[in-house]
Amino acid sequence: MSARVATVADGAAVGEVHAASWGAAYAPLFAADVAREGIASRRTRWHARLEAGEGLVMLGFVGGRPLAMSWCEPSDTRTGFAEIHSFYTHPDGWGSGVSAALMTATLEQLQADGYDRVHLWTLRDTPQSRRFYAKCGFVETGATQTRDFGDGNPLPQVEYERDLSAGDAHVTDWPSRR
Repeated sequence: MSARVATVADGAAVGEVHAASWGAAYAPLFAADVAREGIASRRTRWHARLEAGEGLVMLGFVGGRPLAMSWCEPSDTRTGFAEIHSFYTHPDGWGSGVSAALMTATLEQLQADGYDRVHLWTLRDTPQSRRFYAKCGFVETGATQTRDFGDGNPLPQVEYERDLSAGDAHVTDWPSRR
């Protein structure tokens, strides 16, 4: 397994990981037309983001195949924090350890970029993602918000944060399901 900063040439790979993961995990929460549009937009939005240099985008690989992606920027709401906006793993990578490898690489890059703290929001009713973030050393802040994904049906989110100032960005690897 490996991870690296994504390049402009990686737009399709980032989009495919994002679309496949979001489709498997979140599309069932939405009406079919909203889910289809959500998957399609995730496939195509990354070319422009990478070209514009919008934040830190990273890819995680298993055997040379991109199977995980992350996207971070300086937080708009928490001074001095980085914010992980997107962290997704293709269903083919679930249980492989690529998520932990990418999270370690993402946190190490954020540290190298001068961040001591990072936060993220995740859907309240997604126990798999919440367990993952807790295993990665993130803790719930107690903050909540709702987010409308475009269908007029706001979903509840919870906030997690992690202190990077201790210098240890490593994420414990868990046994693979493969």
